[in-house]
Amino acid sequence: MRVIDLITSHSEPMFSFELLPPIKGTGIEKLYQDIDTLRPFNPQYINITTHRSEYVYIPTGNEQFERRRIRRRPGTVTVAAAIKNKYNLTVVPHLLCSGFTQEDTEYMLLDLQFLGITDLLILRGDKAKHESTFIPEPGGHTHALDLQMQVNRFNQGEFLDGSPIKAPLHPFSYGVACYPEKHEEAPNMDLDIMFLKKKVEAGAEYAVTQMFFDNECYFKFVERARKEGIHIPIIPGIKPFSKLSQLSVIPKTFKVDLPMELATEAMKCTDDSQTKQLGIEWCIHQCRELIAKGVPSLHFYTVGAVDSVKQIAEKIF
Repeated sequence: MRVIDLITSHSEPMFSFELLPPIKGTGIEKLYQDIDTLRPFNPQYINITTHRSEYVYIPTGNEQFERRRIRRRPGTVTVAAAIKNKYNLTVVPHLLCSGFTQEDTEYMLLDLQFLGITDLLILRGDKAKHESTFIPEPGGHTHALDLQMQVNRFNQGEFLDGSPIKAPLHPFSYGVACYPEKHEEAPNMDLDIMFLKKKVEAGAEYAVTQMFFDNECYFKFVERARKEGIHIPIIPGIKPFSKLSQLSVIPKTFKVDLPMELATEAMKCTDDSQTKQLGIEWCIHQCRELIAKGVPSLHFYTVGAVDSVKQIAEKIF
């Protein structure tokens, strides 16, 4: 069942979460363990992230280095297929502009069709670590909206070169990202909302938010989106706060604020175990308030936080 159908067919908020593919060469068993930990809470779908290649410098001797391009976490399509096969769950691989050409995307769409996977989350993706601003691959897309258009053309039975797709298709259904505290590159929230509306007009069926720790940011964002005629489900993306270092890392990396109350309590913690417990308690409060306000679903970012998400879900679902 498509994600949008799961959302609209459930009268109670659903539970879903996001996973990273394993680091190259480490195997899939740990990922299965994480899924098994969260399976008791009846996840309706699982997102699998996609990662671009990055440049690394490999020592070659005599103080020389060779620059190579590698993907540390390959296998999004394969991991999605493995999860679908093992658990019979709806899987949602991420589709990125970042690091991929249009041809790369076309082959990924073909692979997913062969596997019967037709849900996507379409994203521009982050800039490369060595870039000061986002630079698309030669022959790649600059914006998520451009990537949507390619998927739409594929759904209509047309390859990049204009030739027809002769085999019967199961059209892709997709969601997009949104940012309650504004995308870091958007000059203002008005333009950010405008671009989200364009994504909806192009075919996005739901949106998943960047993590946030202040529910008021989410509520105000949804209210503003509705006023602009955006009526798709807007799924809150939740990430448990878990380490003292995140007081500075989260605002710097994700461009989101930590509420004063959370930051003040975190600064009282003397170690990460106390911080983790604080994050669990804060997240439980967040989730309960969001559910009380009628959100359609709660989507958890589980990287480094599977145990925290388990403890939160035990109180919520």
